[in-house]
Amino acid sequence: MDRGVEWAFDPTLDRVRALMELLGDPQKAYPVIHIAGTNGKTSTARMTESLLRARNLRVGRYTSPHLSTIRERISVDGEPLSEERFTEVYLDVAPYLELIDAKTGRLSFFEVLTAMAFAAFADAPVDVAVIETGMGGTWDATNIADGTVAVITPISLDHTDYLGPDVETIAGEKAGIIKQGATVVLGQQPLPAAEVLMRRVAEVGATVAREGLEFGVLHRELGMGGQLLQLRGLNGVYEDVFLPLYGEHQASNAATALAAVEALSGAGDPLGDDLVRQGFAEATSPGRLEIVRRGPTVVLDAAHNPGGMEATVDGLTESFGFTRLVAVVAMMADKDIDTILELLEPVVEELVVTRNSSPRSMEPEDLAARAEGVFGSDRVHVAERLDDAIDIAVGLADQGDEFGSGVLITGSVVTAGDARVLLKGGK
Repeated sequence: MDRGVEWAFDPTLDRVRALMELLGDPQKAYPVIHIAGTNGKTSTARMTESLLRARNLRVGRYTSPHLSTIRERISVDGEPLSEERFTEVYLDVAPYLELIDAKTGRLSFFEVLTAMAFAAFADAPVDVAVIETGMGGTWDATNIADGTVAVITPISLDHTDYLGPDVETIAGEKAGIIKQGATVVLGQQPLPAAEVLMRRVAEVGATVAREGLEFGVLHRELGMGGQLLQLRGLNGVYEDVFLPLYGEHQASNAATALAAVEALSGAGDPLGDDLVRQGFAEATSPGRLEIVRRGPTVVLDAAHNPGGMEATVDGLTESFGFTRLVAVVAMMADKDIDTILELLEPVVEELVVTRNSSPRSMEPEDLAARAEGVFGSDRVHVAERLDDAIDIAVGLADQGDEFGSGVLITGSVVTAGDARVLLKGGK
């Protein structure tokens, strides 16, 4: 599927809308929970899916980017499409692509993948689809669907070249998924973003639920392998909910997912403690503070912007308590590299910089030069390849206390995915 680079941004829905019409508008065949935001989208989508499946519903989940295989992005019943099914779905839509290319301009990679997801979900058929935007909202290919529930996770600065220079502008773009008559579930937002989102809610006559007001985390405490939560949903309070994920941000994502599922049912009845406990106990979020090896502990995290890294550092500090932490970092050249390094510096003793498999990955020597300005040259090491970087980091971590040493591999979803393949075979 040669459709150009995925990160190309062209603000129009004309092509994908024309394609969906030819396919019979499969995005209208099921209710949609539509998720936008800067950080936490995929984790929130996965927890939403887990809760819906605990209700014995058949769920389609569309997320991006992927960690190990592109098939992860289109999941039915909690499993990525098989290679055979993925190929079938592509071949189903392929005859229509040239028609649209000739009529309205060449469809992008993401537009084709989005059409495949909607078609696969209609064909399954699913009872509900959980759809994550790729980037932004208004002009994102997924926005041809009208979400019964629109979820906006916390907004911060990212993709500023495409979405705008400040949180107000970015919030305006993401607010585009809020449609007339929808229920809007808002995670915690900076005030300027909240004002933009609430204006959109008022303009389209949507119903709103806000974290910290209509729903939220009432109490949380650390537990073995995760955290124990008391959650206020829209329809009740749920006690003793174990979430096998780390960090305060994941507790907030859980509360947001809970509110989204309650909003979809619209019945006003609580979901039931047992169902909520089951849904969250089975939740996973690969590549998000994920332990992939012990002795020393190796943790993967996909943080790639300041908001994400702040949450990662807080979660690491709270849940792991490393006495010696070595970080392996590979990042895209267009990210806010200095701020991310500054957030890491207080908790990281030694830093190994490298590259990931993306053509956008910053050259290790250039990243090292930036890192030395934050960490000093003595604490920065360079490796041309990620596998070598991990070996160096493990060796550096082993110089500390056997039980208190750790390695964090971070800086990009691609970095986390590449490391996951190396350390877990992508499983």
